[in-house]
Amino acid sequence: MAREKPSQQQRGRRPGGPAGQIRRRNCFFCKEHIAEIDYKNITQLRRYISERGKIRSRRITGACRRHQVQVAQAVKRAREMALLPYVAEGSDDGGGRGGRRDRGDRGDRNDR
Repeated sequence: MAREKPSQQQRGRRPGGPAGQIRRRNCFFCKEHIAEIDYKNITQLRRYISERGKIRSRRITGACRRHQVQVAQAVKRAREMALLPYVAEGSDDGGGRGGRRDRGDRGDRNDR
């Protein structure tokens, strides 16, 4: 009982992966022939940070490696110059994942 080799189509795919063609995202800066990314251009940089203020990855933005490094550097410079926020505004609820919560049941140890 010898097993047969999988066909060429079956070998290249992962089980449970997306079916059909995967569209490759092209770098916006390469298309527009932009050599250097300016940290003062906030409207352009806002596309590359999330609502929470984190820098989005290449996988999400579609930028090439060279330009993604420049975007990260420009965002960090803009944050330093107070042009972009480090974190999102108004996220005081403390809900969601991780973080510290107010433990009202843990009052002063001398209450006993």
